[in-house]
Amino acid sequence: MTTALAEASERDLVVRAQRGDRRAFGVLVTRYMRRAYYVALGLVGSHDDALDLSQEAFARAFRARASLDPDRPFYAWLYQIVRRLCFNHLRDRKVRARRLQEAGPWLVSQAAVGAKASDPGLSAERSELRGRLQSAIEALPEREREVLVLKEFEGLRYREIAELLGIPIGTVMSRLYAARRDLARSLEDLL
Repeated sequence: MTTALAEASERDLVVRAQRGDRRAFGVLVTRYMRRAYYVALGLVGSHDDALDLSQEAFARAFRARASLDPDRPFYAWLYQIVRRLCFNHLRDRKVRARRLQEAGPWLVSQAAVGAKASDPGLSAERSELRGRLQSAIEALPEREREVLVLKEFEGLRYREIAELLGIPIGTVMSRLYAARRDLARSLEDLL
């Protein structure tokens, strides 16, 4: 990658990518891959799924690059793709979980037989805490979880979140308050 391309403005990169310049699109990927991954991770809670979903978002963005407005922020457009992919993934995961429950409790016991026991030390306790936190985050309504991820994991300001989601700042604040309250209730025995 040339230095000039790496230092090009976002608008120039988008225009070049729309003309088929894969290197220009690659610079956009490099600039935003970490943010896309962390948003996906915060929404779906799985490292592997977040990697897959963020990569899929870039693939879809490349295929749909002609529809991108070069005068609008690239990340806001990409975020909408990541968001839709994550929510679809979560919906599909719930369907799969429901099917698993319907298949019978013996499937769960079969999975447990194959699981390896881990060292019952500090790592197990940390793993349990991470698991409980992730479960509590996943239990939040999608809208609250999304605002929480954008604020706490992405470090966005209220105004940035409002612009990304197309909602008033007051709505961002109320959703974030509700998410934090619900998390505190879910984890109160740890606090």
